[in-house]
Formats: sequence, C-alpha cells, structure tokens
Amino acid sequence: MKTREEAIEYGLSFPDTYKDIPFHDDNWVLIRVKGSKKAFLWTYERDGFINLNVKVNPETRDFWRMHYDSVIPAYHQNKEHWSTIILDGSIPDDAVKVMIDESYDMVTDSPTKRIYEAVKQIPKGKVATYGKVAEMAGNPKMSRAVGNALHKNPDPENIPCHRVLNSKGELAAEFVFGGKDVQAERLIAEGVEVVDGKVDLKKYGI
Repeated sequence: MKTREEAIEYGLSFPDTYKDIPFHDDNWVLIRVKGSKKAFLWTYERDGFINLNVKVNPETRDFWRMHYDSVIPAYHQNKEHWSTIILDGSIPDDAVKVMIDESYDMVTDSPTKRIYEAVKQIPKGKVATYGKVAEMAGNPKMSRAVGNALHKNPDPENIPCHRVLNSKGELAAEFVFGGKDVQAERLIAEGVEVVDGKVDLKKYGI
C-alpha cells in the first residue's frame, strides 16, 4: 500500500464510515465513523510520502513501532495514543491493514473488553487458542493483542486466562498469575489433561 487512494478505499470498507476534509486543505483527508464522527484514519502527504495517522492500542503500539522503522509516534497528534505510518513501501500491506483495523476498533469499541468477554465464554474443562479468542472477540488478526490483554488481566478469578493456549496447545512457560505450574494445576483441576506442558486441542479445544 503506497497511495492515499488505497488507504482511503480500505478505510471506507469498514461499516458506517465516511470521508471528511475538515481543514479546507485537500492534503488532509480523514475517515470518520458515522454517529460519533470520530476519525480513525488520517491521510496526508509529507516529505514525498503519503502518511497515515492511526489510533493505537497501548498493548500493540510499541510492537509496531519497534518492528517497522516507518511506524513512528504520530505527527501532529498525541504521540502516546496515535502513530504515523509512512507509506514508503517498507511495510507489508497486511501489517498496514491490521494497524488500520486496530484504529477502527479503538474508536468504535474496546478490543480489550471484547477479548475479556470472549475468554469468559470458554467453559470449564475446555481450552481455546489465542487465535480462537481473537476470532470470538471479532477480529481474527489480533492474536497478539489477546496475549497482551491476558497478561494484564485485572480479574483472573472471573476471566479464566489459564484456559488460553498457543496454537500448538502449549501452556505458557511461566504463567503470569501464580508462576510456574499454576496454569497446568488449574487446568487439571478442571478435568483437562496436560501432558508434557501441552493439551490435546482436538479433545479439549472449543
């Protein structure tokens, strides 16, 4: 993705969105959400490249900025809550789209809240992968956000993060809430077999 037109087309593919030029300056084109009128995608040209400003999830913000040199603290906006994506061709389209996805999620709903609600749906005696939880939370692409959210789980007694495993059915090497072996102990107490740090997803997965 290198052009403003591609970015705008993708931004308008989300439900209830519209294009806005709020500053009477054609260089600044925003995509907003109808109703709230909140912008989740800013597009503008700067230093010869199209730039996108997107609202960031604090749980994934630093990952994107560290992973791609062309994702930087936002120009012209709050640098803690927004990032600038420079469309210089160095960032894969899929990654750009995921960042726009996350921005849309941030202004329309709380992805973290949806993740916690999804984890609550995992029944006792069953497990789910990070990818499955992301799917249940409405965005199959946010597996990493699931892991980050669960590491910050504010209520582990009611949000059973011990029932969430990686795609191979492996337990966390060092379970956050209680330390080593606690995740296995909790799963076993719920009737889930754990063998060599793994759970049979075909048997226990939802």
